[in-house]
Amino acid sequence: MSYLARHLDIRGQVQGVGYRWSMTQEAQRLGVSGWVRNRADGSVEAVLSGPTPAVEALTLWARRGPPGARVTAVQMQPLPADTAFEGFEQRPSV
Repeated sequence: MSYLARHLDIRGQVQGVGYRWSMTQEAQRLGVSGWVRNRADGSVEAVLSGPTPAVEALTLWARRGPPGARVTAVQMQPLPADTAFEGFEQRPSV
């Protein structure tokens, strides 16, 4: 099985709509590890790591977000495939 890791910068109406909580639930459902946090500029930042199909599925979800979110852009940066975390967590805002 191949593994994938990536850093996401998610922009739009993505704060105050349950985005981080919803992404955490979806990541746990898919078996993706990593983290998500709000940024001071109004964006959401996330790091995803796991089996390629699961990371791809969560990346597609990130483009929609939860009900109430209006995602306008998702920028992705690849990370080393061996990037690993224990579970998926919401980190403090920066």
